[in-house]
Amino acid sequence: MKVLVLAGPTAVGKTKLGIALAEALGGEVVSADSRQVYKYMDIGTAKPTPEQRARVPHHMIDLVLPDEYFSAGRYASLAAEAVKDVARRGKLPIVVGGSGLYLSALFDGLFEEKAKDPALRRALRERAEREGTEALHRELAEVDPEAASRIHPRDLQRIVRALEVYRTTGRPISEWQKERRPPLEADVLWVGLNLDRRKLYRRIDLRVEDMFRRGLVEEVRALLEMGYGPELPALKTVGYKEVFPYLQGRRSMEETIAQVKTDTHSYARRQLIWFRRDPRIRWLDAEMETQDLVRMISALLG
Repeated sequence: MKVLVLAGPTAVGKTKLGIALAEALGGEVVSADSRQVYKYMDIGTAKPTPEQRARVPHHMIDLVLPDEYFSAGRYASLAAEAVKDVARRGKLPIVVGGSGLYLSALFDGLFEEKAKDPALRRALRERAEREGTEALHRELAEVDPEAASRIHPRDLQRIVRALEVYRTTGRPISEWQKERRPPLEADVLWVGLNLDRRKLYRRIDLRVEDMFRRGLVEEVRALLEMGYGPELPALKTVGYKEVFPYLQGRRSMEETIAQVKTDTHSYARRQLIWFRRDPRIRWLDAEMETQDLVRMISALLG
């Protein structure tokens, strides 16, 4: 089973290219976006438009309500079935998205192993030298009591690893371990779209401004009216969390737009750090013409 993965930071042009590839190669898109799974969150997650989805079938979009729990493990299970279904029908599955954790969950199985931050690891070890390994174990007991109960208070290596996973993913390692699943067996071509950092930030800024013109504030207000508040994990995300203070009268529109831009720049940096650790990815210049990118990727697929 051949599968094409199209990864890269937000606003780099993945959606447009994914659709062009699907039309040229007879494929369907399987989204790998951790927020596009939620209904009613369209503008702030940059979902493909109804027109785009009419041109090419898209999977793994609009699956759950904003107050429903949705994990990387659940994504991996559902996405694997979607990929297999597309392939069974003789189409090319094209997995498109910027959620590195979701892609790793789908293709690597042991996806928590991707959560690595050498600088954080060093800082934790240095802290252990100053305060003692038991101090780190006490912190672990607060954020992941299940893991702490299984790890000896002086097992520095496992304590550091558990804290590293928690701090880099926001979820305890004990949860990740419960969601382990075998990786999807496929012949996968990994392609990444890259762009000069300044140009990427400019694209992000233009997209953010367009989101506000298209009604991002109204979308967030509608979510509040439906009973979905800022405390929900789905809404503690870039593009939504910044709008709540504006609606509460604590931030001006100009400040809100500027904050979304800044936070999206930071998110794009984190995405790039994640993806650049993956040696499987063949990086292509996002400024190339779409038809040229399609030809190059088609040739790589063989």
